[in-house]
Amino acid sequence: MSSPETCIIRNQRIYAENETIENGFIKILGGTITEIGDMSDLKIDGEYADISIPAKASVIPGMIDVHIHGVKGADTMDATTAALDTMTMALPQEGTTSFLATTMTESKEKIKKALINTGQYIEEKQKAGKAEILGIHLEGPFINSGKAGAQPLHHITKPSVEMFDSWQQASRNHIKLVTIAPEMDEGHTLIRHLKKNGVVASAGHSAAGYDEMGKAIDSGVSHVTHLFNQMSGFHHREPGIAGAAFNRRELMVELIADGIHVRPEAVDIAFKQITDERMILITDSMRAKCLKNGRYDLGGQMVTVKDGMALLDEDTLAGSVLEMKSAFQNIQKFTGCSMEEAIRITSENPARQLGVFDRKGSIAAGKDADLVILDDQKDVLMTFCKGKVAYMKGDEVK
Repeated sequence: MSSPETCIIRNQRIYAENETIENGFIKILGGTITEIGDMSDLKIDGEYADISIPAKASVIPGMIDVHIHGVKGADTMDATTAALDTMTMALPQEGTTSFLATTMTESKEKIKKALINTGQYIEEKQKAGKAEILGIHLEGPFINSGKAGAQPLHHITKPSVEMFDSWQQASRNHIKLVTIAPEMDEGHTLIRHLKKNGVVASAGHSAAGYDEMGKAIDSGVSHVTHLFNQMSGFHHREPGIAGAAFNRRELMVELIADGIHVRPEAVDIAFKQITDERMILITDSMRAKCLKNGRYDLGGQMVTVKDGMALLDEDTLAGSVLEMKSAFQNIQKFTGCSMEEAIRITSENPARQLGVFDRKGSIAAGKDADLVILDDQKDVLMTFCKGKVAYMKGDEVK
């Protein structure tokens, strides 16, 4: 799907970086936003193609998913160009314009193969008009076997600087975030190494207590992987990782807002504690997303997907089939938060955490034209990836 090199969106409500413009315009040139403003200030200084959008639409920044394994039958761990092509083409229909391709605990050889493939794809095969892979989220194998969830136990391994460095080299330096159990990292050696090298260290799949988390934060942990799921929960005598997520402002906190991984009332409680300043919505979706009920592979394990829930045979939750547009809708339904707050936790916060807010995460002149057009029901009508139409309602990826 393509669109003119020079185009203009006009007469729409625009949720810009510092204001909401009720009747505004956005000029796009060569994949970049060149100007935004109120329609009363619009001056046409060249030939612009008009983008036809229905009335009562809103324009928000493209959403960024920092934790996604797969969609439409494809998975990062497939380690193929075809799989990443499928992901980058499918995600714009749910409003996702960029993401971290997420691995999982498998054999060292399979992880390395996926890292090599993704690093090569990022540097050689990315194209405008598709969701952009911003890097890699290494989820496992440096986790606690007692909090493995759907991560295969026999491939879990002790945190290792040497192993991480070899994988980072294989990925062409594109690992941007690592999920790690702090209590398994002796002396927090790997956590300190990640911080030193500009990689986000995230506490997850972990039984760490509150005090251990405090030490991990001092060492460099600045992120929490899927709050409440496969971690030490909140107790009034041991607040655990969940308590640290609530209480420690150094932490950005992921949440799967599907109402299944975390029930709506708990989402509301978490949002009130963490607020839009530190929360990041994710999907943690697997290859079965957007496919019919059935059985699908996840890390060499069979997952049964039925009516929006993905389970291993022992009834353990195994990732999700959540779409970002649904997470965006759900967080407002579950918490009563505003559109601006929902935008912050789906766009701005992940962009800031990944160090790409200079070009993504908000609607502002000079930034990538990653835009999502929503109808009055907050469903996705159209998605732009770097100024090109990547999705238009009715043109779903089959």
